Amino acid sequence: MTLKNIVISNLRRRKARAIFVLAGLLIGVATVVGLMSLVREMKNDINHKLEMYGANILIVPKTENLSLTYGGMSLGGVSFDMQELHEEEVIKIKTIKNAANVAAVGPMVLGLVTVAGRRGLLAGVDFAEMEILRPWWNVRGEIPLHQDGILLGADAARLRGLKQGDIVQLRGRALPVTGILEKTGSQDDGLVFAPLRLAQDILGKTGRISIVEVAALCTGCPIPEMVRQISAVLPSGTVTAIQQVVKGRMETIGHFQKFSYGVSTLVLLVGCLMVLVTMMGSVRERTVEIGIFRAMGFRKSHVLRIILLEAGIIAAVAGIVGYFLGWGATRLLFPLFSEGQGHGTISLDPVMAVAAILASIMLGITASLYPALMASQLDPNEALRAL
Repeated sequence: MTLKNIVISNLRRRKARAIFVLAGLLIGVATVVGLMSLVREMKNDINHKLEMYGANILIVPKTENLSLTYGGMSLGGVSFDMQELHEEEVIKIKTIKNAANVAAVGPMVLGLVTVAGRRGLLAGVDFAEMEILRPWWNVRGEIPLHQDGILLGADAARLRGLKQGDIVQLRGRALPVTGILEKTGSQDDGLVFAPLRLAQDILGKTGRISIVEVAALCTGCPIPEMVRQISAVLPSGTVTAIQQVVKGRMETIGHFQKFSYGVSTLVLLVGCLMVLVTMMGSVRERTVEIGIFRAMGFRKSHVLRIILLEAGIIAAVAGIVGYFLGWGATRLLFPLFSEGQGHGTISLDPVMAVAAILASIMLGITASLYPALMASQLDPNEALRAL
């Protein structure tokens, strides 16, 4: 009879104890895998949404502004030495050291116009860049990418009673309404959008830029360093990173990750303790059996290998089942922590699966090492006297 056959026979005869050890390790592995997978998917979800968020760096002309406030009441302000941004300066953004992290640069020119008898704000934009800067836009009709025309925000169209296909006069120009922007809940709802060159011509601001929006690829990109680099090539602009909400969410994820580490450690310790107690009880019950093995010529190393092999088999099964349980729990719980259903299907991670199995085996064998040493040190004469 080989050691392998003895181990399998022992596991079959002592199913209850094997299941108890299996449950202890399985709960520990499933908890760790579930928490780690959940933290990872939440980080990936945030990074994905940040990349789709649009502009996260804003550039405006420098101005010396004197704010007039008294007793919490704002009375407006007086601006001195107002500078302008020029297109040749904006082009320099693509020359910074971290230019590879820049997804889009959206120059915008702003000015007051009268459309259909109502005054409003005309925004000249590069619509090709706006597809990246405003990924949440939904347009009824067409965006005037390759033609002269205007795109109206939802409120701008409603207040003027305009619809797609209408012709409006804009400072002596007859322009078609090519599309209506569905409500976004932002300042875009009240704006009148036109291609950048057309708007500069209408407003008499050829080559001049009012605001520049920059979308940076946020997965690991150094936003503060990019702000410094852009400030160096645009001395006439004030560069600001829009990242307060991002920092808040990432800090929350960081706290949750630390909490998950603590819970995982505690659960694994409890699982190891269950394995230790169960295996020690098993050794005591098998004193006679171990004495017979020793009397038949089994060495101490053989007894040690039998106990550890039993623990290793149970731990391997616990690692495999525990990984799939943790992965399944992550799939069920992730939508509760993400806005919507997340950015995609949570896939199996082979690296984490292998790590879970190896960690389970290591913990199972480590927790069984002391009971195994106890079993190998049993005196066969003393064990046989118990018969």
